[in-house]
Amino acid sequence: MPTIEQARVWYTDSDPVHDFDHVLRVYRMAERLAESEGADLDIVRAAALLHDAEGATPGHESRADHHFASAEFAAQVLASESWDVERIAAVQHCIRAHRYRGTETPQTIEAKVLFDADKLDVLGAIGTARVIGYATLAKTPWYFPPSEQFLETGKEVEGEPHSAYHEHLFKLRKVRERMFTVTAKAIAEERLKYLEEFFERLSDEWNGKR
Repeated sequence: MPTIEQARVWYTDSDPVHDFDHVLRVYRMAERLAESEGADLDIVRAAALLHDAEGATPGHESRADHHFASAEFAAQVLASESWDVERIAAVQHCIRAHRYRGTETPQTIEAKVLFDADKLDVLGAIGTARVIGYATLAKTPWYFPPSEQFLETGKEVEGEPHSAYHEHLFKLRKVRERMFTVTAKAIAEERLKYLEEFFERLSDEWNGKR
């Protein structure tokens, strides 16, 4: 079983949004969800530690396919520890299926747990910090009034920046709808309320209303 200290070295070049702190948060939440939902803890723990191990940093040439690259890396790590083929495949499925915009849907309870744990990290206080941090890294605004076109289609008009507020409208507020486990959905409901209140406050302060 990969250890936390072993996993730490896989994320030394990660950005502040996808760093090892993110991995540890997903790891802890995945453990919590696995215990509540009856998932295999070893598979969940291994998948959580390895899910962003290859190419997850924004701007990386393999960012869009990091779930595939990380799954391949996971197979190498687990094979070196003499995991059997079926359990390695189970971990790989969790990793390939964890991406929000991915094409592989979680089929096992372990994959559903990892997906939900990863998505919970974009909600609540942590989610607020991450989306602001990501906007700062991308050099886009924290807030920008969304166009009518964006509100209707999710696509910006020419010259409209994709602000942190845009990301909230486009993705974050819809994340709970995509979750699989009862436990995660309950946690997400409270975290989403916090996020909604933050962006309402941000908009008001930005526009001088508070």
